[in-house]
Amino acid sequence: MVPPYSLQANLDAAELVGTGQQNLQLYELKGLLEPGRTVGGTRRYSEQDLDTLRRISSLLADGLNLAGIRVVLDLESANKLLHKQLAAARHHRD
Repeated sequence: MVPPYSLQANLDAAELVGTGQQNLQLYELKGLLEPGRTVGGTRRYSEQDLDTLRRISSLLADGLNLAGIRVVLDLESANKLLHKQLAAARHHRD
């Protein structure tokens, strides 16, 4: 497993999650993924990006299209934020 602070290049990230490089570019184009970039413009994928890629692969295997995956990822992100806000409010209350 790649440490959370590691950054992977395009080919490495594609191999780690079992997809093609062109898929990574498509996911970025569709707004499913926003990898960091080097000063020279090379994409660099964090562990969080790799987790997102694995989630995309799983949802594709379940039969969702990219538009559906976008909705799922947005809802999951919103849900995480709400859970953090709720935990903070409960901590503040106590």
